[in-house]
Amino acid sequence: MALDRTIPIGPPPAATGAAAGPANRPGPVAGASFQQALQRAGQGIQLSRHAQKRVETRDLELDPARLSRLNTAINRAAEKGARNSVVMLDGLAVVVDINQRTVVTAMNAQQGKERVFTNIDSVVIA
Repeated sequence: MALDRTIPIGPPPAATGAAAGPANRPGPVAGASFQQALQRAGQGIQLSRHAQKRVETRDLELDPARLSRLNTAINRAAEKGARNSVVMLDGLAVVVDINQRTVVTAMNAQQGKERVFTNIDSVVIA
């Protein structure tokens, strides 16, 4: 099952015609507080559909300070040539596709059945 990594997070780009109208935009990305925090941060970080579901079901919160740290961690990983990283934010583990700046999944470090991350090439402690 392929992940959809195309859902933009943050303020929508300026409308430039009929294709950019609200009818063609995806629905809410996650719970109101998470979506609002991403919009305020405006860091160009995206959220996959899988991550969206995990954030909603696990009641994960990312405040603007954490989002800023996540953005910095993504930038650091990109500078080192990382492609897929686990970013540790306090007790939160976030798997990120670095090139696409897309959160693939997120979980509290204490949650999860096996706490095993696959298909990553780096870990960033933010």
